Amino acid sequence: MQASLHFCSECNNLLYPKADTGRRIMVYACRICSEEEIGENKCVYRNDLLTVTKEQVGITTDLGSDPTLAHSNITCPHCGQDDAVFYQDQSKRKETRMILFFVCTKCNHSFTDPSLPQDNRPDTS
Repeated sequence: MQASLHFCSECNNLLYPKADTGRRIMVYACRICSEEEIGENKCVYRNDLLTVTKEQVGITTDLGSDPTLAHSNITCPHCGQDDAVFYQDQSKRKETRMILFFVCTKCNHSFTDPSLPQDNRPDTS
């Protein structure tokens, strides 16, 4: 079941879930007017704790020519060029490690530090 937003048919404001204790059902009620509708979907909020995400290289273009990014002499695994720009993962999760992503200045191939253990590397595809 997917939680969704409901809107008042009278004034187009957001309807909020509310328990109707007399009828023992959930209704969606407008806080502006007295409009109510019976809730077909019983899901009000869903917090999916099973989703596990890893750091991923973002889809970017022309990072190799960005003058504001720092350069490194790391070798590109794709073309062998010894010049790449790098940036840090920008996700806002608490468990984020400091992972540097590299982009080759010659072929724009995105990769991570090859010295990272294979199981600690983020998805680069």
